[in-house]
This record gives sequence, C-alpha cells and structure tokens, in this order.
Amino acid sequence: MQRSRNGRSAPAHPNDGAAPTRARQRAYAIAALPEGDDLGELRELLKTAGVAVVGQAVQHRDRPHPNTYLGPGKLQEVKDALKGADANLVACDDELSPRQERNLETELGVPVIDRTAIILDIFAGHANSAEGKVQVELAQLEYNLARMRGLWTHLERLGASASQPGIGTRGPGETQIETDRRLARDRITALRRKLAGVKGARTTMRAERERAHLPKLAMAGYTNAGKSTLLNHLTGATVGVRDRLFHTLDPSTRVWRLGGRDHLLTDTVGFIRKLPHQLVDAFSATLEETVDADLILH
Repeated sequence: MQRSRNGRSAPAHPNDGAAPTRARQRAYAIAALPEGDDLGELRELLKTAGVAVVGQAVQHRDRPHPNTYLGPGKLQEVKDALKGADANLVACDDELSPRQERNLETELGVPVIDRTAIILDIFAGHANSAEGKVQVELAQLEYNLARMRGLWTHLERLGASASQPGIGTRGPGETQIETDRRLARDRITALRRKLAGVKGARTTMRAERERAHLPKLAMAGYTNAGKSTLLNHLTGATVGVRDRLFHTLDPSTRVWRLGGRDHLLTDTVGFIRKLPHQLVDAFSATLEETVDADLILH
C-alpha cells in the first residue's frame, strides 16, 4: 500500500457538481476463508485505512495455499479480473508469509498488502500518545523483521553467504540486509526497554488505585462498538469518539458513580478477528488494564 506520512490517503473535497474524486489507493480484496465467512471486516479495515475497494474474490478452503495463498484456479481468476478492475494493489485477509507475498506480486503484477500490514498502518495513523507510538513502532519492526529474514533465507537458498556469495547475490545487497536486521533488532531491544518502564508505571498506578479500594470495571469488546461513547455517557467524560476502527489505542479510566458508590471504569483497546500477534505482544501493558479489572463489561 502506498503511504503518505501517516499511511493514509488525504480526504477528498470535490466541488459541488464535479465528478467523484478517484481514490488514490484502490484495492482488489482477496481471501481464503472457510464456508460462511466473508470480506466485510477486511473492507471496513481498508475503509479506515483510506483505501477504496474496487473488487473482491473469495476462495473457500480449509487453509491458504502455502505458496500463493489462493489456489491456481482462483489465482488465475483474480489475475483476469485485475485486467478490468481499477485496482493498484491487492489486499489479503490474512497475514502472508514473505514467500506468499513475493509470489502473489510476481503473479498479479501489482503490490500486495496483507491484513497485518493494514492493521499496523491503521494503528500507526491513530497513535497519539508517546506510549502508543512506541507500541506501534515495536509491532511494525517485529513484523518487518520477519520479512527481512524471509529475504535473507531466499538469498541463502541461492547459495549466498558472507564468504561465498551465490549467483545473483553478489554486491552490497546482502551486507545491507544484515545491517538492516541488526539495526532493527537493536531498535526492538530499545523499545522493549521503554515499554518495560511503561509497564512499571502502570503497575504503580494500579497499586495506587488498589489503595483507594474502589471497584474496577473494564469495558472490552469489538473495536468501534461504542465503548468510548458509553464511557462518556456514564461518567460525563469527554474521551475522543469517532466512527472508525481502532480510534482508541490508550486506555482511559474515569470515576463512575453507581448506587451511591464510586467505581473506576476503564475504556480499553478494541479487539478484532485475527488481531496480529505483534500488536498483542506490543500492547501487553495496555491489555493488562483489562486483566486487572474486578468486572469486565462485554
């Protein structure tokens, strides 16, 4: 997916009477899904990311094809459909292996982006706090590091090594891959240290709340289900609310007066089907707010 500074397209402001503005990023959505599932969630993710969906193809199968995600017949169908579709990228409803992504791009002739990259892109655009930005950067680095490994493995299969480069792998490229991986690992280590400090600070805050002896309630559920709106309604808070996926990335806790007693009510990060494990790991300190609650409202 082509990205602007924060990964999304600028909103269009067409003049009255003018023809509709053509979206800069136009995706053909694909999925390998069990019977009964559809692409509704992926379409919502793409909409949140500022990408228009101009077509879709679903292949019902138990598991994706290991090399090309879709089977040969469905892949040819998508290839033919792209000739007439106004698409400049293909969006996949699962996280692809580096090999699958590379093979799809070769077969289809357009950039391919997977579900994890789309969600990470949305998180990057919505992260406002210092903590949120660190968490998103860590998740992105973990995701991209796996792709660096995939490229390095591909070179090794061609016979490349530091001492004896294989055919087609000689030159500065292999050294750059090693350098990029080392820099990424160093940055990941630094970010993990930062988040360890955040985790300690959150632990201290929770200990202070414990001393107040107030019941703790956490709202958990699907992203964009209205948790922040409910928090504002119940507590009189003014937490930011927007009709888009993953608008809330930082938990907000407010006092809720109920039955003549104060309660602590926390709005948490929303969930979604197939949430990338990189985000679960990176946002562990945030997710602990839910685990620590006396009662979870779902």
